[in-house]
Amino acid sequence: MKTINVSEITQNIKEMCIEANHCLTPDMDCALRNAAVTEKSPLGRQILNQLQDNLQIAGDDMIPICQDTGMAVIFMEIGQDVHFEGGNLQDAVNEGVRQGYAEGFLRKSVVKDPLLRENTKDNTPAVIHYEMTAGDSVKITVAPKGFGSENMSRVFMLKPADGIEGVKNAVLTAVKDAGPNACPPMVVGVGVGGTFEKCALLAKKALTRPVDQRSDIPYVKEMEEELLEKINRTGIGPGGLGGTTTALAVNINTYPTHIAGLPVAINICCHVNRHAVRTI
Repeated sequence: MKTINVSEITQNIKEMCIEANHCLTPDMDCALRNAAVTEKSPLGRQILNQLQDNLQIAGDDMIPICQDTGMAVIFMEIGQDVHFEGGNLQDAVNEGVRQGYAEGFLRKSVVKDPLLRENTKDNTPAVIHYEMTAGDSVKITVAPKGFGSENMSRVFMLKPADGIEGVKNAVLTAVKDAGPNACPPMVVGVGVGGTFEKCALLAKKALTRPVDQRSDIPYVKEMEEELLEKINRTGIGPGGLGGTTTALAVNINTYPTHIAGLPVAINICCHVNRHAVRTI
């Protein structure tokens, strides 16, 4: 049994909120740099180079990559041999978000009630997903999600007869409908299977997979590659102003489902696809 004081969770999440909003993960940084080289449209290359300048300034001056510093989405993968002490885990997570957004001078974008719209003034509460795993470690993923891209998300409750082609059409429909609103080049997270809510969670989690890693399921890997090629042929391009780089990756997660259903969720993220990952 490993004992972790929840204050350690708070400290890590505080630091990760700041890190994710100021610096790209190495895989995203590499993907954007490569896109600036391979983009065929002169205007598209110009936009991608401007994005590089923005990222450089953000890193050098420690200012947010984007003014929308997102709603904090936290994935907690907790080993079953871990015991927490010193307080409530959920409170500790939210305290880390509160401290991170205050100390990092990050925009507070969360409202207390979805209809009354009063700002909580500290970007809490976070959206927290817990998963029990084997072992005695805790893997934390902090993914601040901006709502320009979040608002472009879709869920399709397909019929089993729609099959793989139905899934592909759903993804392409969501991307084309999103157009420039998701701040392309985008990363497309897809969840297939489970239930209405499970496929959405699969899609959200897919965005945290490195963009240079494909699925280890052969047919899913083929679908990821095919969809990326088709998306980049739509011509939406960087900033939605045309070009050959509309998406940097398509990441698909699957899960068993009911004989009568084929749920599909598409969760799109903008060109920065912010997240930070730590294991303690």
